[in-house]
Amino acid sequence: MAYEQIDYAVDDAVATITLNRPDKLNAYTAVMGAEIAAAIGEANADDAVRAIILTGAGRGFCAGADISGGADSFGSGGPNFAAPDRPRDGAGFVGALFDSAKPTIAAINGPAVGVGITLTLPCDIRVAADTARIGFVFARRGLVPEAGSAWFLPQLVGLPQALRWCLSGRVFDAAEALAGGLVSEVLAPDALIPRARAIAQEIADHTAPVSIALTRQMLWRFAGAPLPFELLEVDGPLAQRLGAGPDVREGVAAFLEKRAPDFPGRIATDMPKGYPWW
Repeated sequence: MAYEQIDYAVDDAVATITLNRPDKLNAYTAVMGAEIAAAIGEANADDAVRAIILTGAGRGFCAGADISGGADSFGSGGPNFAAPDRPRDGAGFVGALFDSAKPTIAAINGPAVGVGITLTLPCDIRVAADTARIGFVFARRGLVPEAGSAWFLPQLVGLPQALRWCLSGRVFDAAEALAGGLVSEVLAPDALIPRARAIAQEIADHTAPVSIALTRQMLWRFAGAPLPFELLEVDGPLAQRLGAGPDVREGVAAFLEKRAPDFPGRIATDMPKGYPWW
């Protein structure tokens, strides 16, 4: 598929989605959002892809919404709402990231403000360059947190930290993001993508695709459950079905033989009965 505002490339089982409006610090538009969702779908449909990296071109990750339309940038005709010929598809990029069967890694290579940071929250792992500047600036623009971030952010960093960042609307540095639990690592800019790829490659080399797809959905979908009993109704049957299957046999054999596993299961054809359970 041809994209206008992102780049999509696959190399060694890793798909990289690059926000590609560097002259505007990759400012977000509805077109970009639709293309992110489409690229996630493309990666999920490709069994050769084991993990997805999301990053930005140039010196910025995403400087927030495109406000080239001035005060009317967020109106119904502004660049941040879907054009009539490209309507919003359900939950858009948020739903695509949340529902992904492949693990997602956000490599925050520079400024990530407003939607530029909230679009990373459905990702499974976030790493940042030490030059990154981050801000949940919505209240300073008269807006509310969007892209589901009022749910995602407290899940990731806890309610007190989420309130502190969102109620002030201030921009903070990567060190504060690390201390607050928003990112797991802060690296020099030239080390960021190699580190993201190393994380992705570790997943690709050592884990089973079907197991990963199930695991990330179980963790995300039950993270806010008040009790474990609904989860037990899901994880028990899944463990039994996987336990009798070829992936587990290969995983055990590889461990006993002290070699790398070669899992036969594929997401396209081998998801167990009971998936999706929601």
